[in-house]
Amino acid sequence: METLRQQARQAQKILVGLGAEWKGGGPRIMEGYEALAALLDGKDYFIVTTNTDAVIFQTRLDAGRITAPCGNETWRQCSRACTKDIWEPGEIPDDICPHCGAPLTGNTVDAETYIEEGYLPQWQNYTRWLAGTLNRELLILELGEGFQRPTVIRWPFERTAACNQKVRFYRVNQSFAQLAEGLAERAVSVHENSVEWLIREMEADSGTQR
Repeated sequence: METLRQQARQAQKILVGLGAEWKGGGPRIMEGYEALAALLDGKDYFIVTTNTDAVIFQTRLDAGRITAPCGNETWRQCSRACTKDIWEPGEIPDDICPHCGAPLTGNTVDAETYIEEGYLPQWQNYTRWLAGTLNRELLILELGEGFQRPTVIRWPFERTAACNQKVRFYRVNQSFAQLAEGLAERAVSVHENSVEWLIREMEADSGTQR
């Protein structure tokens, strides 16, 4: 059977979805990101993440190929959403909105009024890229995504897989690896922590499995 790296090499495009199993910046998570970067090196890929911790932007993955529609907690917005302005960390030292005096909060879906302008440009880039995957050799890796926000990754990825007869779809999740009906021949369900799975797959392929 072909290894994951071999399948990635043969794929024309690779779509990756990252969920809660990739949240946080511990050593093992960072090792997982490095394994992912190695897998995607030189490929035409796009990553969708529901995590808001912005750790992915600290890796060597191309930020121009990442969309985070649930937001970025390191970016700041007015808690009252009096303005569409979004600020970088430390840009407003007192963390108070310069327009209305309200406290700033993270620019994420957890804000009382989420200002979506922060992620929309990259989301538009993603949808254009996704339109180009139809009838292409497409590898889909859904890694660690559960049911907290299934409309972002889980269900759309299933639809993409269902519409493309040249797809290879991996759903890897420690708790929720069930596959939708009709995908069985082109899909693989892996009941395992997706970070550990990817690290092991890459180590095994390179012959350096511990």
